[in-house]
Amino acid sequence: MYWIYIIKSKKYNQLYVGMANNLPKRLKEHNSGQSKHTNRYKPWTYVYVEGYLTRQDAAQREKNLKYHGKVYAQLKRRLKLNTNT
Repeated sequence: MYWIYIIKSKKYNQLYVGMANNLPKRLKEHNSGQSKHTNRYKPWTYVYVEGYLTRQDAAQREKNLKYHGKVYAQLKRRLKLNTNT
């Protein structure tokens, strides 16, 4: 299984979109500073996760979220309705 996730910085309210096949390990990497893109905003917590059977499908969804503003904005609006993001 491959996962698309959105994590939120507990300290700075920043959001980050990523892909992983092992969610607990990946969050640990973000929070231990092993990811240069998220290191300065740690600690992180998950706010959204989607599962995909193939890496290709997950990569396409991640690309859509990262590079197509409308898709990401839509998801952020949906998250605000359901969480305190």
